[in-house]
Amino acid sequence: MAKDLLFEIGTEEIPARFMAGALSQLENIARNKFNELRVGYRDIQVLGTPRRLALIVRDVVEEQADKNSENKGPSIKIAFDANHLPTKAAQGFARGQGVDPVDLVVKDGYVYALVHEVGKPVSTLLPEILSNIIDSLNFPKNMRWADFDRKFVRPIRWIVALFGSEVIPFTITKVSTGNVTRGHRFLSKGELIVNSVDDYFTVLQENYVMVNQEERRSVIREQVQEIALSQGGTAAIDEDLLEEVVYLVEYPTALCGRFEEKYLSLPPEAVITPMREHQRYFPVVSKDGKLLPVFITVRNGSADHIDIVRHGNERVLKARLADAQFFFEEDKKIKLIDRLDKLKTIVFQEGLGTVYDKTIRIEHLALAIAKFIGTENVNRIIERSAKLAKADLVTGMVCEFTELQGTMGKEYALLNGEQPEVAQAIFEHYLPRFAGDILPESVAGKVISIADKLDNIVATFSRGLIPTGSQDPYALRRQALGIVNILIDSSYHVSMNAMLVQTMDLLGIVPEKREKLLIEIQEFFRLRIKNVLADENIRYDIVDAVMGTSVDDVYDTWLRAKAMVNDGGSSEMQKAVQAFTRVGNLVKNVTDVQAIDESLFTVDEERVLYFAYKDAYEDIQSMTERKDYCGILNTMITMTEPIDAFFGAVMVMVEDIAVKNNRLALLKRITDLTTNVADLSKIVAL
Repeated sequence: MAKDLLFEIGTEEIPARFMAGALSQLENIARNKFNELRVGYRDIQVLGTPRRLALIVRDVVEEQADKNSENKGPSIKIAFDANHLPTKAAQGFARGQGVDPVDLVVKDGYVYALVHEVGKPVSTLLPEILSNIIDSLNFPKNMRWADFDRKFVRPIRWIVALFGSEVIPFTITKVSTGNVTRGHRFLSKGELIVNSVDDYFTVLQENYVMVNQEERRSVIREQVQEIALSQGGTAAIDEDLLEEVVYLVEYPTALCGRFEEKYLSLPPEAVITPMREHQRYFPVVSKDGKLLPVFITVRNGSADHIDIVRHGNERVLKARLADAQFFFEEDKKIKLIDRLDKLKTIVFQEGLGTVYDKTIRIEHLALAIAKFIGTENVNRIIERSAKLAKADLVTGMVCEFTELQGTMGKEYALLNGEQPEVAQAIFEHYLPRFAGDILPESVAGKVISIADKLDNIVATFSRGLIPTGSQDPYALRRQALGIVNILIDSSYHVSMNAMLVQTMDLLGIVPEKREKLLIEIQEFFRLRIKNVLADENIRYDIVDAVMGTSVDDVYDTWLRAKAMVNDGGSSEMQKAVQAFTRVGNLVKNVTDVQAIDESLFTVDEERVLYFAYKDAYEDIQSMTERKDYCGILNTMITMTEPIDAFFGAVMVMVEDIAVKNNRLALLKRITDLTTNVADLSKIVAL
């Protein structure tokens, strides 16, 4: 008879940002372990609150499935002697497999042991399974407590482990499993007895714990929206903030607070940032999108004494907004252009000068990039924007609320009478700031963003601080992805190598370090390009094929991949790939290509292929200049029949050296037709 499994790890409060990843791990690890050990079940559910990670597995079988395996042993020559009796090798193999040597099976020149493993009671397996699940969970940061060697995200305080109604016994860090859980830290009645999975939900709900995170998410969203509507507005629900709040509370109760209307004179982001980033409040906007003097927060508890909680939150926000107003008024007294000298007091990176020095580099690099991509018509905007791009870093507002860098730069630029295009570029040069963020829209914003990020990447690599594994303290991967996405989104054809060399020049990288550094950064960008293509669900073999040639032009690489996706799956294209792959295999070691001598052709198929090549060469040259890769692929299709006819009529590797080399020269030139698109040998036939 199947039983439900309940496994709850009770801890001190887990950081909200860790929870989604931990629950995903918990589900995957449990699923893999149950499948690996042949333990059947109907469904797996993971649940989490700030103080618990819970696993529920429905209808777990009571007996592990039997296993039949055919295990390979030594060869027949080793397994049997001259009299066909088992040798010590065969006997040892049989003993290790738990079978009699006479039961060994001979097949394909080897002996095999047919092993039947009887399934064990699942209740005997669960202690090790659940203990291993705890050991397998990884977190961005772990901690030790007391005198235990075991590390976990937070100290473990209780463990519930029930199979049906029976406790699964094991102990971790002197905490033994049982059927006792805990409710809300302040509102519950203390330790709570749980007798089954269904009982678990009821007991926790009665003790102010909404254990299902999706239920909490739905309740929070609904409460916040209803309160905003009652205030005559709409809640600006940021999904990342909602995700965080879901894992900050166990029993959500939304409430509304107000702040003085005088603070609405501040730039909207100067009000929203303290609310959202510092206090985890949801802003409320009117129908026309204007900020209202209202905020919504979510309490971890009931509605009791809600007015006291509201008043406390209003006092905290008032202090934050008062600070913001003070800094804003003080900042307005000094123009951005007059703040540049103060950037000389901020070190950029050790041995790489100040932020002022970086500003000068960004200005020169942005102008160089504009020349590379042919947008010098906005050079005046680029030059002014780059000069002012980092000036807001020394304003009081940004020093207090670092999330506002760029945003306040834009606001102060407009207040200083700078052109709107300059102000917009100052804001945009930080984009994209995180995964899924918007990209710069203005030309000046794009080139300054690329320049700033390239300077960061090359400077950091030059110090030997290359991202490894999950460690990327300078967020270089995100910045490289930002550059790749800007180039693709803007359809910019520019040499990555040229931009990197220019960046090294401006950073003063010494010649003896350049070659190695350039290779490292190019490989770093190759991986980011590969990630972008993979994220667009482009087949792995197409990604490998287009990256098998040059990826110096990021947008060109993307165009080639898209062309392969659009046309590479057709039956005609598959035949063309096969034909060109056959040609490529024959000439892969050919390096010295002679001129083609038509007088050495011996059959008509050679001549037909040669003239087909000449026509295709002229068309492909023109298409390559226009980046018409779909057209190139279609031209390749026209070559399929002449190639197949050629191979059907001639043998390339003949004794006549002149004829052989002439044929190899023709095939080499045909192979070279495709090198500007992809390495077709990497395409997997469908």
